[in-house]
Amino acid sequence: MDNNRSSWGSNLGFLLAAIGSAVGLGNIWGFPYKMGKSGGFTFLIVYLLLAIFVGMIIMVSELAVGRKTKLSPIDAYQKVSKKFAWIGWLATIAPFLIMSFYTVLGGYCLQYIALNMTKLSFGNDSVAMGGGDVFGAMLTTPIGCVVFTTLFIIICMVIVQGGVSGGIEKFNKVGMPALFVMLLIIIVRSLTLPNAAEGLKFMFVPGYAVKAGFIEKAPDLITVLGTAGGQMFFSLSLAMGAILTYGSYLSKEENLVKNSVIIVAADTLIALMAGIAVIPAAVSYGLNQGMAPGEITLRGPGLLFITLQDVFSNMGKLGPLFGVIFYVLVLIAAISSAISLMETIAAHWIDKDLEKGETDTRQRNVLIVSLLILLEAVVVAADGLGSNFSPASLLGIKTVPTFLDCFLDFMDCWSEGIAMPLGAMIMALMIGWENTPDLVLDEVAHGDPSQGFKAFYRLCVKFIVPIVMAFVLAGQMIDFFGGNQIIWYVVAFALLVIFWIVAAVGKKPEQA
Repeated sequence: MDNNRSSWGSNLGFLLAAIGSAVGLGNIWGFPYKMGKSGGFTFLIVYLLLAIFVGMIIMVSELAVGRKTKLSPIDAYQKVSKKFAWIGWLATIAPFLIMSFYTVLGGYCLQYIALNMTKLSFGNDSVAMGGGDVFGAMLTTPIGCVVFTTLFIIICMVIVQGGVSGGIEKFNKVGMPALFVMLLIIIVRSLTLPNAAEGLKFMFVPGYAVKAGFIEKAPDLITVLGTAGGQMFFSLSLAMGAILTYGSYLSKEENLVKNSVIIVAADTLIALMAGIAVIPAAVSYGLNQGMAPGEITLRGPGLLFITLQDVFSNMGKLGPLFGVIFYVLVLIAAISSAISLMETIAAHWIDKDLEKGETDTRQRNVLIVSLLILLEAVVVAADGLGSNFSPASLLGIKTVPTFLDCFLDFMDCWSEGIAMPLGAMIMALMIGWENTPDLVLDEVAHGDPSQGFKAFYRLCVKFIVPIVMAFVLAGQMIDFFGGNQIIWYVVAFALLVIFWIVAAVGKKPEQA
């Protein structure tokens, strides 16, 4: 099977594809807001420490397991673990559920590109409604959302059907440099707006967000740890099968540690750049419109599709041009992440066909996966972020926890909220305690890691990563389910202890 399996055309192509998988919508609307509300540089320092001690370790582990087995997540985990083979299904179900709403958000980007191109062609007053009105009208027109979601899925499908080097790598070789250049253009325009400095202070000055009234109070250190850990974890595309799948196409000559450092550094840089492009522009617009700092929308879909659309609409004749540039770069980020998830889901069935000697089934398998994604995405697109119907309304529930607000939150809860942090925690326990860190280090040895890295990896994968992931899991359950925070921390750490015992029991003496 190895001789017929796909592979990257170059290490640069792999790096750009992996960076593209990591760089997504979360970088653009999640990182800057969370950084600002969590103390600016305080959040950034915690984020960077977690990226080094947790993110790097999980990424090296996933790349190593992928390259060692040359298999998709389901088959890879079945090959390396007797007790936790089932987490491969978590790493495949999670991207499938994520695609239910990621494709819808990609469709929104396509609609906003069309909106700004219309303004550019026919004049800035051709669409007179404000950003909130435009977004509201779009959400309550489910047919339009379904059509653009379908178009986004078709774009991703065509790229993935082109293969690893001929489709995914080729797209990212053009898309990632283009995204970087467009980010620079938007940053320059953003920083030249009145009051843009207030947005920079929001992001980078510790305590300024509270002092200026953007948020009511600063979170405590445990909350900052959970917030930074969650953002780091999701931003790097960890435990959703994508990095493992991309690693399975790598050659033995590539240095996994070096590549992981590059991916983490590039993702963090682009997240910071996205923040500098987005937050100063949003703050500038809000303050210039006479809003109080606490009234400015600086998070979630509202930041991209309401606040920033208003920013571009008020820039004059060139506003729609900057709008087109911005939403194209967001679209590229969405596509680069979505194609990695689509590849992850399809890889299992492509590998199964290769085992049978069938070598030309990629297009068929990707088409089937795309149709299945479309079926779930239609529901998310039609509910309009809860504007038209929601899980709570269908169930007749009046006191609504976050995960029942809309189908996007419902899908997000079970994928990014539960499956991914739980899967990452168990993977670390599997490597550190059921097997031994040598499972990864032997594969990493092809890149000749130092003794210092080996000791560092052992410490992190056995202790630091599982504990941090328990904090992240607790934070996700608090956000989605609400209720008493202590209960969710008890649940998360109880799961940690249970799986820790399961991993360690029956271990051979030489592995202890």
